[in-house]
Parts: sequence; structure tokens; C-alpha cells
Amino acid sequence: MDAFPVAVSTRRLVAAALLVLALVVLGVRHLHPGAHSPALVAAPIRVARTASAPPRAAPGLVVDVEGAVRRPGLVHLAPGSRVADAVAGAGGATRLAARVGVNLAAPVSDGQQVVVPRRGSAGSAPAAADAAAVSGPVSLSSATAEQLDALPGVGPVTAQKIVDYRTQHGAFHSVDELDAIPGIGPARLADLRGLVVP
Repeated sequence: MDAFPVAVSTRRLVAAALLVLALVVLGVRHLHPGAHSPALVAAPIRVARTASAPPRAAPGLVVDVEGAVRRPGLVHLAPGSRVADAVAGAGGATRLAARVGVNLAAPVSDGQQVVVPRRGSAGSAPAAADAAAVSGPVSLSSATAEQLDALPGVGPVTAQKIVDYRTQHGAFHSVDELDAIPGIGPARLADLRGLVVP
């Protein structure tokens, strides 16, 4: 007859022990929420990777300046810069530079090469028609008829047509606009690519 009360008290003890264990587990989780959560452990790693991303480079022009300058090589310039800015960015012209051979006011384009000739070298004092060839691609929007005439396959008549077109329609926005000028077909346009800029 005593076995029944012992079995009941054992069950109560086991139930009480399980209740205490459950309360301890809940208490630990309540005091340290998310301590075992893998999502929270991984979050700092994602932040660290994002923080180490390199900053984006600012857009601009890269021009190769060679010849009689103090520091020949690549020069980084702001959009809208001129040949004078490119020469200054290369440390300026040396005492041996033939500055008459460079149009310092000409605009530069990305990837252009500016050559400052040395005095006494071949072509150090070019005629006005050849000045554009020394300082890089010819600007269709600002070149003179003489500079345009110096381009291969463009004679004085076609050069004047380019100037007249520019006067009528404003500055060139694309080299492809040359196709609208009589005397310049697809083959001539292909020859001029790389030698002219809008």
C-alpha cells in the first residue's frame, strides 16, 4: 500500500525537476536573446566586407603628354580641360620646347596624346594647317578651315563645307555628323575616325 504514494511523490519530483530545468533554459534565453542565433553572428562579417569596398573613381580625362615637358606621361584632367592644362599637369614645358608648335587653347579629349616638340626637331614650327596634327585630334567644332584642310582626304573645298555646316547647325555632337556633308561618304568618314573629335 505504501508503493502508490512513493510512485506519486517520485512523479512529482520528476515533474518539479523538469519544470525547474525548463525555467532555467527559458531564463537563460531571456537574459541572452539570440546568443546562439547564426544570423546575428554573420551580420558583422557582412558589414566588414561592405566597409572594405574601394571608393569609386571620379570621372575625368586621361591624356598622354610627351615631348619637351618636365614629367612626360599620363595626366588626369577634369572634363573641359585644354592643352595648356595637360602641359601644366606634366610639369610645364621645358626650355627646349617649341611652343609655337602647340595650340594651348585646343580642347583635349579622353585618350588623346599631346606632343610638345623640341626646338630644332623636324616639324618643330609647323604651319597653322599642321598645328592640329601636333596637338592631337582636330576638333570639328573649333578647327579652322586650314586645320581641316590638313586632314587626309579633306581638301580646301570640303574643309569649307565643314565650316559652313558648323555655322548653320552649331557645334558638332558626333563625328558621324560628317556624313551629312557632301563629299564625305562612309569610306572617308572611316578614314577620319580617330583623327577628329566633335
